[in-house]
Amino acid sequence: MGILNLTPDSFYDGGRFRNSSSVMRQVDKMLEDGATFIDIGAYSSKPNAKHVSEDEEMRRILSVVNLVVNSFPEIVISIDTFRSSIAKQCIEAGAAIINDISAGLLDNNMLSTIAKFKVPYIMMHMRGTPQTMQTLTDYNDLIKDILFYFSERITKAKSYGIIDIICDPGFGFAKTKAQNFELLNHLELFKSLDLPILSGISRKSMIYNTLEFSANEALNGTTALNMVALEKGTSILRVHDVKEAMECVTLYNALHNQ
Repeated sequence: MGILNLTPDSFYDGGRFRNSSSVMRQVDKMLEDGATFIDIGAYSSKPNAKHVSEDEEMRRILSVVNLVVNSFPEIVISIDTFRSSIAKQCIEAGAAIINDISAGLLDNNMLSTIAKFKVPYIMMHMRGTPQTMQTLTDYNDLIKDILFYFSERITKAKSYGIIDIICDPGFGFAKTKAQNFELLNHLELFKSLDLPILSGISRKSMIYNTLEFSANEALNGTTALNMVALEKGTSILRVHDVKEAMECVTLYNALHNQ
């Protein structure tokens, strides 16, 4: 899953894709490099990110979805949003998946919207909001607490008739650096959910703070941890650098298909 951030303040690529030509070049490159999905977002969810109004998020994202769908008719677009109104309009414009950082907890209409359109739903683990999540890192037992969270949210989604669910454990969301590595180290336990797992580790602070440099230098570290995620059962890698991620996937497949 290739990331297309339309926000000016995303932690790695904020502001890079602010006009149609830069968007088209990046989408074309990610598809050429082997992306299965393109995940488009217009609300930065990095820690302490500035709140963005619904109107502003809609203004940023809808025209880009229309542009990309018209230019790449066969593309599979995921929409990174926790707002049901954004999800609805983007699905109607041609998006095929909704990627919700809140698993429906920040918009009471999200699950009914997903059920209505019958699209795959990615639900992520997070506490609070992007503005408050890093103050909410106290757990009784990190893995058990996240598994319980998913159990509750999956049951809720299924009560709406939603069956096509993907779980994202939420690296970097309401978790310390040590907790992120604990989560990765026990990621295989999430196979018990019997659902596909998405891992979004790409260029995150757990990598660049450990290695003591910036997100711009975190590609090698990303690749190393992506391989760990694959070994522990990840089905989808959400990444900024599609070519390198696909090389990782190809080598993983070669290793396990001898």
